[in-house]
Parts: sequence; structure tokens; C-alpha cells
Amino acid sequence: MNRSRISLVTLAQQAIAEVLGAGEHAVDATAGNGHDTVFLARTVGAAGRVTALDIQPNARAATRRRLQEHDLLAPVQLIASGHETMADHVAGPIRAAMFNLGYLPGGDKTVTTRAETSLRGLAAACRLLAPGGRISVMVYTGHPGGDAEHDAVLRFLGGLDDNWRWQRANPPGLPASAPQLFLLDLGKH
Repeated sequence: MNRSRISLVTLAQQAIAEVLGAGEHAVDATAGNGHDTVFLARTVGAAGRVTALDIQPNARAATRRRLQEHDLLAPVQLIASGHETMADHVAGPIRAAMFNLGYLPGGDKTVTTRAETSLRGLAAACRLLAPGGRISVMVYTGHPGGDAEHDAVLRFLGGLDDNWRWQRANPPGLPASAPQLFLLDLGKH
């Protein structure tokens, strides 16, 4: 794959598609405008499950509309809660999870993810992930608290045990201000 010519969103989705298949369970930890939820629903198909979480009613409404447009509502459960409550709503194991940390594109830029809740969500996803599964974490830093959240995610990743492999997956040549894509893989036990 030529990483220098594709968007980070596409790169994240391609990385998840490598480990996620029909009939499996995935989580969109930050439903946002529904792009990743649609991708996950297509990937798992009617026999699979997608749990999508978001605290913002307008984000859930946008996600629902996008799913309806693509006739993909059936495998998706939309949860009116933050990713830090994932373990309350998801029974593992899951095969994949996707996080987009920052603010809702086109939404209220004062409503953002926060390091403390994002780390709880990441920890929950790590506990729920099946061996051989993958988590993508896109960190947008262009908002107050974004740099601190990025640094907290890096500390979290650095503290993972030897069962985990992680990488920063940004293609070369992106500016330092670009979002940062991290991929976490749980080894097969």
C-alpha cells in the first residue's frame, strides 16, 4: 500500500479491514458523522455487530442518517454515551475498535474528547479485544487539550505489555500538525 498517497482515514480503515471480517463484532468508539460506523457495518455485514458510541445527539443523528442511506442499520447499535463507558455496553470479545479523538467535524468545537475519558475508553477496548485484533486511534491535536491528549495516548501506548505491538502509522511527509494515527495489535496467544 502506498501510504504517501492515501488519507489517514482510508489508511485507518484499510488497517482495520486487514483483521475484521463478516460476522465479527467491532466498536466505533467515537461515532461522529458515521463514516467509520458505515465502514465497520459494511465490513462485518448483516451477521456481524457494530457498537457505536457518541455523547452528542447530532453525531448519533448524523450516523443514523448515514447508515440508513446505505441500508446498514441492522448490525449497528448506537449508544448515547462516551467511549469511557464502553465496557458497560459491549460484551467482548471484539475484533476491532476505531477511535477519533478531537471534536466533531462540523460540530461544536468546544465539545472535545478529553485525555482522561479517552484513556478509559482505550483501556476498555484493550480488555475487550480478541487476540489478533486491532485498534486504530486517530488523534487530532488542533483544539485546546489536543496536545495533552496526544501525549497521554503516547504514554498509554508506551505502558502496554509485551502482548501488544503498536505503531504510529502516518505516511512520511505529513506536517507535524497533521492528525496522528496509531495502530495497536494484540498478539495471538
